[in-house]
Amino acid sequence: MNALTLPTRHDEAFRYSDIEALARVWPVAAEAVHVGAGESATRHVVLTGDAVAARDYVITIAAGGTCTVHILNAGTAFNRVSLDVTLHDAAHFELGGVMIGGDSSEGIGATLEIVTTIMHLEPNATSNQVVRSVVGGHGTCNFLGSINVARDAQKTDAAQSVKAMLLSRTATANAVPQLEIFTDDVKCAHGCAVGELDATALFYLQSRGLPPHEAQALLLEAFVADVFAGADAEAELQSAARDALGRLS
Repeated sequence: MNALTLPTRHDEAFRYSDIEALARVWPVAAEAVHVGAGESATRHVVLTGDAVAARDYVITIAAGGTCTVHILNAGTAFNRVSLDVTLHDAAHFELGGVMIGGDSSEGIGATLEIVTTIMHLEPNATSNQVVRSVVGGHGTCNFLGSINVARDAQKTDAAQSVKAMLLSRTATANAVPQLEIFTDDVKCAHGCAVGELDATALFYLQSRGLPPHEAQALLLEAFVADVFAGADAEAELQSAARDALGRLS
C-alpha cells in the first residue's frame, strides 16, 4: 500500500478502524526509534483528548538492546497507536498497553486501537506484550498483534496476553493475535479473553459497604494496574488511567 493511499477495511491492519476519522489525519508520519547494541530505551504514549489522533512508531532494536513501551489509549474519538518492531540477536521488546473507551459527550462511541507488528529477525530475541481494554457505552477497542519469526531466528521467545472487559451490551472489543513462524526452535504463545466484571466480586465489595460505582471502579483499576507497574512514568500513567475509568462510570 502506498503511504499516501488511505487504507480500507480490506487492509488487515485496518480491519476494524474508523476509516472516515482516520482520513482526517492521514497520512501518518512514522517516528523512527533506534536502540543501539546493548542499550535500553523507554517510551510512553498517552492519548486522552477528544481529538482524532494516530501515532506510528518504527522501532529497531540492535543486538542485546531492550525497548519498553507503555501506552494509555483513552481518547473519546478515534485514537490509533501502531508499532512496527524489528529485533536483532538477543534483543528484547516489552509492551504494556491499556485502552479505555466509552462514549463522547455527544454520545458517540470512541474507537481505540493498538496495532503491533513484531519481527524476530535474528536468534535469541524475546518479546512480551500485555494489553488490557475496558470498554463501555458504544465504545470499540481493537488490538491487532502480529508476531513474525524469521527462518534464522532460532531460540525466539515471544508472548502476547490480551484481555478485554465489557461494561455494556453495546460495547465492542476486537482482538486479533497472529503468529507467523518460519523456524522450529521457538517458544511463542498468545492468550486472549473477553468478558464482563465478576458479579460475585462486585457483590462482595458492595456487601462490605462500597457503593456500586466505587466497587466497579476498584475492580477496573485492579484489572489494568499491573500493566503499568514499574514503568518510568508509572504515577502519570496510573493517574491518567484512573481518570479515564472514572469517566466511564
